[in-house]
Formats: sequence, structure tokens, C-alpha cells
Amino acid sequence: PDRLMDFGLALDDVLSAARQSTAVRGAGFIENTNQRIVLRTRGQSLTPQQLGEVTLAHHLGQTVRLKDVAKVVEGPEPKFGDALVNGERGVVMLVSSQYGANTLDVTHATEDALQELTPAFAAEKIVLQSKLFRPANFIEASLHNVNQSLLIGGVLVAVVLFFFLLDWRTAFISFLSIPLSLLVAVILLDRYGVSLNTLTLGGFAIAIGVVVDDAIIDVENILRRVRDNLTLTPPRPVFEVVLDASLEVRSAVVYATFIVALVFFPVLTLTGIQGKLFTPLATAFILAILASLAAALTVTPALCLVLLSRTKPREEPRYVRWMKDQHRGWLQALSRRPRTVIGVAVALIVMATATLPFFGGEFLPEFREGHFVLHMAALPGTSLEESLRLGKQVTEELLKNPHIHSVSQQAGRAENGEDTWGTHYSELHIELQPLSAEDAETVASEMRKTLETFPGLTFRIMSPLAERIEETISGATAEVVVNIFGDDLDVLDEKAAELSRVLSNIKGATDVQIESQPGSPQTVVSLRPERLTQFGFRPVDVLDAIQTAYQGTAVAQTYEGNRVFDVDVILDEASRKVPEKIGSLMLRNAEGLRMPLRELADIYPTTGRYVIAHERAQRRQQVTCNVVGRDMAAFVDDMKKQVGKISFPAGVYPVFGGSGLTQSAARKELLVHSAIAGIGILLLLSVVFRNTRNLLLVLANMPFALIGGVLAVFATGGSLSLGSLVGFVTLFGLTTRNSIMMISHFEHLVEKEGMAWGLEAAIRGASERMLPILMTALVTALGLLPLAIGSGEAGREIEGPMAIVILGGLLTSTVLNLLVLPTLALRYGKFETAKDV
Repeated sequence: PDRLMDFGLALDDVLSAARQSTAVRGAGFIENTNQRIVLRTRGQSLTPQQLGEVTLAHHLGQTVRLKDVAKVVEGPEPKFGDALVNGERGVVMLVSSQYGANTLDVTHATEDALQELTPAFAAEKIVLQSKLFRPANFIEASLHNVNQSLLIGGVLVAVVLFFFLLDWRTAFISFLSIPLSLLVAVILLDRYGVSLNTLTLGGFAIAIGVVVDDAIIDVENILRRVRDNLTLTPPRPVFEVVLDASLEVRSAVVYATFIVALVFFPVLTLTGIQGKLFTPLATAFILAILASLAAALTVTPALCLVLLSRTKPREEPRYVRWMKDQHRGWLQALSRRPRTVIGVAVALIVMATATLPFFGGEFLPEFREGHFVLHMAALPGTSLEESLRLGKQVTEELLKNPHIHSVSQQAGRAENGEDTWGTHYSELHIELQPLSAEDAETVASEMRKTLETFPGLTFRIMSPLAERIEETISGATAEVVVNIFGDDLDVLDEKAAELSRVLSNIKGATDVQIESQPGSPQTVVSLRPERLTQFGFRPVDVLDAIQTAYQGTAVAQTYEGNRVFDVDVILDEASRKVPEKIGSLMLRNAEGLRMPLRELADIYPTTGRYVIAHERAQRRQQVTCNVVGRDMAAFVDDMKKQVGKISFPAGVYPVFGGSGLTQSAARKELLVHSAIAGIGILLLLSVVFRNTRNLLLVLANMPFALIGGVLAVFATGGSLSLGSLVGFVTLFGLTTRNSIMMISHFEHLVEKEGMAWGLEAAIRGASERMLPILMTALVTALGLLPLAIGSGEAGREIEGPMAIVILGGLLTSTVLNLLVLPTLALRYGKFETAKDV
């Protein structure tokens, strides 16, 4: 500015000279009778030195060049944001995959490309940190853990089969249904473009113990009938024995499998985020069990005929006979006290049901990604350099934690970034060392303790996947969101501050933040129309001069090879750092009169905001927080009560959002769809059983399963996630199978074999069904055991709670099914021969 004054020039002169210094233009062509000659101009590409030599004006007989009044240099545009990597200046590059692309493929291809650039980085002395945030780590760990669960579950299932059958042939026939079922399911998934991911593999892991159930029931019945046939004189042909034994249980097997599939109808029809997470799991599970049914109806009987017809089957193991003897003894003892048995069962069911309202709830569990995103906010108006200084201090403190591998900071935002952050706002990516689930749980609390030592800064800690889910649900990267709508910004700010104080005092609330904080420093330049008219200045000329001085104006382009660069005019950096110098900006009108800006406008400091958020065509202020050490459902209920005490003026109102409300909506949706599925199950059962009494006996197993599921949830913290609810739905379908097998066998003994219904028939039927019921329950439970034990590990966060509920429910339902259901059937069942009917 001082050099411009020395030569009697203004910003307009610099703009005009710079605009005319160079241009990228086509030049046309010359065409004669036999040629067209293209004209090509040269000399548009200017270096800063050449541009500095451009004539600006003549002053007292001397030529004034651009470099006499300006610094002509190569430089970056003013920054919107900056970055640190482990506390050192750096560039953080984000690579996003296209919609539908495979994350692992994109990651590996990107890493291969970076590996090829290693020599170039070394030559430029660039240090590359290629794994500041690598989502593929979570995917690979999840796949490894789920595959491990599949493998361990398969081995345990094989051990159980051989233990109870003690015959490699029958164990092999039963076990073969696992690879056959999973292979068919994989082929179908691939046919419809569904990838093998942690969700579909989780569905297989849950199904691994279930897919063998149909084969076990078929094989056990065939094996028992073949053994019985050996005692006959003369024995029947093996083909007839195998066929009749398979047909004996076929109806019950088919209907039981369809009921299990129908139970997953509510899961398949979930919408929103929960639908995206659970639908692949449910699809994989249903395909696997339907494939297992097909194998049990075709492959299993055929293999039994081939393998069991050549040599005599082994006798029933001694310990199995001992178990059956013990079972008969228990049944005889319990049959003498039916009221006591029924009373105890009802009391357990009532107690389990009564505890349900006291359980907490959460939408989804914490994902063990090994990475955190830390949002850091200083006071609005904080400069970029100050944000970096604070970020460096935070980074240094966090890196003292041995569990933290790296920290990268993005301050402000990229020029064309999708987030409208101010320079006071930063996002820090924190990569953890490989940790166990227990250690990972403590890192977040350790980080929060560290961050408490930085007063004046607000923080929010999230895992990337949870953040994306929350952002999809509510548009905010937090678990609890309260939007305040209205027209008056001051009122919105006042109520947001009051709401922030209320949330901070609620137990479990952490990372409380106000989205658009007021107080961002501003300097207002208010034009004075009468002064502009008096001295002949046009408003737009004044506004353009201010924009050029403090924001910059692109006046031309120059190029280097195929790269094009803008030529910008802007006030020098030293002048732009002093707010008091704004009024000294010299302006000139059309007649050449020069005046400082302060003579044409009022200039004064004030406060404002860096962003004004809108939603539903209304102004919006947003208060967010996360929940730690408390279940989400209880927190949301408490929050609504406290917020209800706040008085909102007319036209201003709060709207709640976040995963807490989504969880409630998902629960209602699951319950409604479960009711619809329940009607379908009742219709199927009414086809299997011709009287209401026997149908109700089958349904009695559902509350039996509820007892164990509730105990399992209580033992693991008393929190019901959406995965736990899906586990209960699955559990009711799985346990119904055993009830169907028990009651249908009672009917077979009476209707087909002509036994009179009484204690002897009940004990015999229960004893003959003890082994398949026990085996199916055990293989299902052991197939789920790896998922349940490692429920906190990566990849098992969703399936783990499901497995825990199913395990607990299988335990109680199996015990009660073997002991209480025969007693109930003896007292209330209705079993008649065809002649009686």
C-alpha cells in the first residue's frame, strides 16, 4: 500500500495491469485456396519474474512496473485448513472408495500404488505414514475372528457328534450337512452379488450348529430303527427301514425348519441402518438352513442306506444308555409332582419376564476398530496456527499413552471439503496399537482423562464406523442429538446454552457440544451511501477493492506445460494481519480522487458465527453428546424428562435424534414384524398338530427359552442391544424345533404304534427323543460358543450378543423341554389313535 501511494496509484491499476499481462487465447487460422494455416501464439506463459516486469504506469518520466509496487511470487492460496502428523507439519490425504466398491480391493490397490512411489518419496525426503487410518484393518481382523469362530464351532460340532454316536459313519453323515449347506448358501449369495463379509459370515457362524440339526434328527432316528430292526426275526430290508425312519420324522423336520426360517422374517424386513446390518446376516442364515433341509431330505437318507447297510451299526454307547436311564428316573420322579413342576416353571417365567423392564438398552454395540476419531473445538474465531499449536500439544500428550500408535490432525477443512468447519475445529485420527478387547475398552477413558487437562477446548471421541452410522441416522457425529428450531438466532443460542448445561448434568453424558457456537470475531465494513455519493464512488467498486485486498481476485491465467495457474492480486500478508489497517485501504474513483476506506464506511468489530445451520427450511441450533457408563435407553428417558422442564418460547421447539431414538423405533419395528411372523408360525403349527392342546404345548417352550436368554443378558451386563433382541427372536425359532420333535413323537407312538397315552408312553417318547434334542441343542450351542466368548472382539460385536442370548436360552429350554414338557404333555396333552379320532 505505501508504494502505491508513492506513485499515486490504487488497487485498480494493479488489477488492470495484471489482467492485461497475459492470457490464454486461441488465435484462429489463415486459409488460402489450398491451405489452412493455424495461428498459434506464444509468450503467454509468464514466470513471476517476467510478470513483475509488466508496465503498470509512467510516473514522472519513469516506468513503474508491477514489481515496484507488489511482490510477484509463486505461492499457495490462503488456507482453509492445515494438518499435523504425529505433531509434525504434514499433508493428510483421504482416499474414498466409490459406492459399491470393495474396501479391501481399494485398500490393497492404493497401498501397491504408494509402494511404487517409495523411491520418489525418498528422493524428495518425504516421510510417508501410510496407515494413519486403515479401515481394512478392522475388516481383516473381523474376517479372521469370524472365520476362527466358524472353524472352532465346526470342530466342536464334530466332537459332539462322534461323542454321542460313537460311530464315524453316522458322525460323518451328520457332519457332511455343514459343508454342503454352507457351500450351497455361498453359491446362492454369489449368484445374487452378495459378498462374503463379516455379516454374512456371522450368519454362517450362527447357523453352523443349526444346519446339522436336521441331519442329526434324521440320522439318529434311522440309526435307532436300524438297531431295532436287528432284533426282529426275520429283519426287514434295510431300504424299507431307512425309508420309513426318514419319513417318520420328515414332516416334523420340514415344518420345524420352515418355522426357524420364518422367525427371521422380522429381521429380513428391518429398515434403515439396522436393516443394512442384519439383513445380510439373516439372508445367509436362512439360505444355510434351507440348504441343510434339502440335504437332510436327500443326501442324508441316501448316505445312511449306503454306509449303514454294509455293516452292523455299533451298539448305543454305555454312557448314552446311562444318561437315558437317569432321564427316565427324573421323569418318573417329576411325574409324581406335576403341580410343583408346573409351579416352579411358571415362577421362573414370571421372574424372567418381570426383569425385562429393568434392562438397559443400546442401539448397536461398540465396534472394536482399533481407531478413534477425536473432534476438537476451540473458541470460534481461533486462528489456524493456534488450532495447530493446540493440536500439537494434544497430540504429544496422547502419544504418551503406549496403546496409541499414531495421531494425525486435520484443522479447519479442505477448500472443497464436504464439512463446513471453521478454523477453530479439528479432527484427529488416533490409531491404536493391536489390543485385546479388554484393553481397547480402557483406552477411550484414558484419553478422556488426558483431554481433561486442556481447559477451553471441547472434545468428542467416536469410532469411525459408529460415527458414520450416527451421521447417517441424525446428520451429526454423536449418539444423542437435540435440534432446536426457530427463527431468532439469539433465542436459539440462549436455549442451546441452557440445554447444554442440562445435558452436562445428566449422568452418563460426555462430549457435550453446541454445533454452531456464537462469538466468532468479525469486523464489519458498513458503507455510507451519502459519503459515496458525495465523493463519486460506486458501491460495487468499493466492495471489489475490499474483496481483492483481503480475499484476492483472480485476474489472469498462466501455464506450464499442461498445468494452468491463476494469477491473483491480494494485499500483502503483513497488512492483512492487522485489523486496524482496514480503514487505511486506499480507494480511487473515476476522476482519480483517492480516499481511505474509513472515509467512506463505518468500520467496527462485532461477533457472529462461522456457520448458520438450516433444516426443514428453518434455522437450527444443535446440541450433541455421547453416553458413557450408562445404557442409552435410560439416558434418553432421563434426558427427555430434563429437557421437558426447559421453557421454549413460541416458534422455538426441540427435536430429538440419534441412535437412542433409532433403537426405540427399531424395537417397535422388530416387535410388530415378530407379531406377523408369529401368526405365520401358528398357522404352520396348526397344520402339524390337529388339536389346540398340543399346539400350546409346543409354544410352552418359548417362555422356557426366555428364562435362559434373560439370565444370559443379566450375566453380561444387563443391556439389551438390537443384536440381543434379534437373538431372542432367533432363539424362539430354534427352541421350537425341539418341542415339535417331542410332541410329534408322542403323537407317532400313539397314532402309529398304538400305545395308550399315559406315563409309560410319555417316558418312552421323551427318552427316545432325549438324544436328538440333546445333540441338536449341544451342537447349536457349541457352534455359537466361539462367538459368545469373543463377543467383544472385532467382527463379533453384532453376532456376539445374539450368540449369548441364544446360548442362555438353549440351556434352559433344553432342560425344561426334556423334564417339564413331558410332565405338561402327560397332564394336558391330547394324544389319540386314529381309531379314537
